[in-house]
Order: sequence, then C-alpha cells, then structure tokens
Amino acid sequence: MAVKIYSTAYYYTTVRDVPGEACRLLERLADEHVNLLAFNALPIGPDETRMMIYPLNPVWLTEMARKTGLRLDGPHHAFIVHGDDELGALVDIHQNLCDSDINVTNSSGISDGKGGYRYILHVVPEDYERAEKILGADHVPAHWDNFQLKVPRHFQQIQL
Repeated sequence: MAVKIYSTAYYYTTVRDVPGEACRLLERLADEHVNLLAFNALPIGPDETRMMIYPLNPVWLTEMARKTGLRLDGPHHAFIVHGDDELGALVDIHQNLCDSDINVTNSSGISDGKGGYRYILHVVPEDYERAEKILGADHVPAHWDNFQLKVPRHFQQIQL
C-alpha cells in the first residue's frame, strides 16, 4: 500500500484531570453516535487534561456538543497518515516538511501489528495549507481505503 495522507478536522475540550473523565466523554460520544477517527488525551497542567476528538463527521460532533452542552474548541486541523510499516516509514514525510521549513508540533503513531501503521501529525495553523500541498493530502472521505468503520446514524423522519 502506498502512503496515504488525509487532512482532518479535530476539536478539543478541557476537563478536570480525574479518573473517569475520558470514559464519560467517550460514552457521550457513543450515545450520540459520533464516530471517531482518533482520540487523544494529554495533561496540560496539574488538574486539567485536554481531550482531542477527531470525528469522522464534524457536523455530528458539533450537533452533539450543542445538544449536550459540551464545550469544544475548534475546528483545528491535523493530518492522518497510514501506510506500510517499514523501517523509516515516516522519514520522507518529515523530510518534506523540514525542507519546507515547517515544524511538526505534535505527533503520535502506532503500528497495527499487520504490517501497517497510522500516524497523526500537527503543524502550526499558519503552515497548515502549505503542509497540505507539500504532503499531497486528501480530505478525509467517508471510507478510507482499507479502513472499515461502521457509521450508524439515526435520522428522524419528518412527518408532512
């Protein structure tokens, strides 16, 4: 598989750093049928955690936030990369950004254990559009190649 790079929107919310906060947020998202491409939580101080939510459909997330009172900051932008897991798989991506004087401000990745990997990377907002062109990123489609995701969403029928 060739490397595929997608641009995606993400949002974050800041919560108290106590046991169960991530569980409660993920439960709310599931209850409202908000499917996630990724989720990440990072401590940002002694008593707070930032939870970053990468939704498959940002509209569903913002609807849920409005409905439930969840305070979101965003949309912000990131890149999701996936490809074959091989030695140096991320070097070309980082070298292209480095050659263009674009700094990767945050990143995280994981091997899928089956010969592939997924990787999320962030750049400063001012460099995002330039990075998108340099990386040849596509916008996240409803279904990625080799990426299966059930998308249950219940719609109410309008009675006329």
